Amino acid sequence: MHQTQTTTLDRRTFLTAAGCAVAAAAAPRLSCLAAAEPAAKASWKMRLSTSTVHFSSLPIEDVCQRIAALGFEGIDIWCPSKMFGCPQLDEVEKRLGPAGLKDLLAKHKLKLYSFTCYFGVYPRYAELFGKVGGGVAVRESGDGEATGKDLTARMKAFLEKLKPELELAEKHNAYLAAENHTGRLLNSRDSFKAFVDLNRHPRLGIALAPYHLQAGNISVEEMIGICGKQLFYFYAWQHQEGVRQLPGVGPTDFTPWIAALAKADYAWYVNPFMHGVVAPAEMSKGLATAKEYLAKCYAKAMG
Repeated sequence: MHQTQTTTLDRRTFLTAAGCAVAAAAAPRLSCLAAAEPAAKASWKMRLSTSTVHFSSLPIEDVCQRIAALGFEGIDIWCPSKMFGCPQLDEVEKRLGPAGLKDLLAKHKLKLYSFTCYFGVYPRYAELFGKVGGGVAVRESGDGEATGKDLTARMKAFLEKLKPELELAEKHNAYLAAENHTGRLLNSRDSFKAFVDLNRHPRLGIALAPYHLQAGNISVEEMIGICGKQLFYFYAWQHQEGVRQLPGVGPTDFTPWIAALAKADYAWYVNPFMHGVVAPAEMSKGLATAKEYLAKCYAKAMG
């Protein structure tokens, strides 16, 4: 009986080894185990949005028209910024109101993905956001970097501080996403782990900015994995200058990032993004390149 079991195991071992050899010959970059475990969920679909800050000199009506013409499904509307101007969210508040914005988005077949509301201004726009349908409100992630026990204490204090905003988010059908940023609390592998481990609120998550991760030599794919279901926003954004920050314009291969998003079953939009003032025509050209490039990355990642 013992001999029969040994023979059976030997045959299984041989067949497994043979199978791996065949797989390696056909696709030498994949191990037999990797071939058996797909890197991405086959059902995952990439949805694209982009931000009004890219056209900060234009009124909201013109911005929506341009973003829709480029073929984006969603839109991220920015509040005023000292660095970039960007009056669109205030235009909505003062001139259009929630009904006017809903009509404008319907006209261009755009879905409201997010309001970007840095430095504690989300409460000002919470009711407006909710009346338009809600979505993700992107905000900053606290002052100053930290390590060790100080990191844990500071992260707990940051999450506690967000409770009033989270109550508003629950009331107005919104989600809060804290963006990682150089010099901010959320800016290291350990800080991502601390956030994810300590956060228990279903309406609080992370807005992941690869630009700042690359600046710190931190793996984007690893951070996507750490964030998991707490990833509410993804900037398709690389650490370069000018329009080279955009996907497909600068040198970064976004395919591994898209594959990581698919593996994590990321539920929100991928948002091509850059900082800097660029003429609207050049910005449209860059975003068109980014959109086409990301579609190719998606095809490779899912293939």
